[in-house]
Amino acid sequence: MASKASAPGKIVEPQPAASVVLLRDGESGLEILYLRRSPDLKFMGGYWVFPGGRIDPGDHLDGDPDELGVARRAAAREAHEEAGVTIDPTSLHLVCQWTTPTASPIRFATWFFAAEADRTPVRVDGGEIHAHQWRRPEEALVAHREGDLQFANPTFALTTRLAEHTTVDDALAAVDAWPVEQMLGRILPVEGGRVALYAEDCGYASRTVACAGPRHRVWMLDDGWRYERAF
Repeated sequence: MASKASAPGKIVEPQPAASVVLLRDGESGLEILYLRRSPDLKFMGGYWVFPGGRIDPGDHLDGDPDELGVARRAAAREAHEEAGVTIDPTSLHLVCQWTTPTASPIRFATWFFAAEADRTPVRVDGGEIHAHQWRRPEEALVAHREGDLQFANPTFALTTRLAEHTTVDDALAAVDAWPVEQMLGRILPVEGGRVALYAEDCGYASRTVACAGPRHRVWMLDDGWRYERAF
């Protein structure tokens, strides 16, 4: 997921990317696979992420105009390269597209998918990815709050939503019922941290935090994060 930084003040065009939330049924309920990126990487170094990365030319088939088909192949390839997990691209359930905020010097427009993982042992590549964990989503959120796991907004928000479900079948059925959203956050400072507003939020257009109306935002506060979704 490497890229070149831009000159200060210039908005970088986001590169197309794909990621997959891998799920399995554990002894105590639904579990999600998290991978730890190398701390030496310029983009999200040290973060815990879902398998994913930039869409490569080889993910395109000759004459294939299907953007989502390309993204599915990329997500499946990245799952195999980063975690040693083999997935049929056609089995992926579309979740959303999430684009890095415009202020970032490295940006991606990432299609997120979800899929059930088989029981093949995870093998991280040892390059970009240094470790892995299967975690129940509610446990992962506690670890994030305690500083043991570092998440970016998509990882935090999707983990929060999936924590409502206890089995892979329930989670994938819910994902299939979600509207396919294209997420581009507007980051604003607030007391004790920052907040990211998304298109459905009452303050998105005006860049106003204190507004009356629907809410779609990630609170990134020093005393803990919170995903607020009410619209």
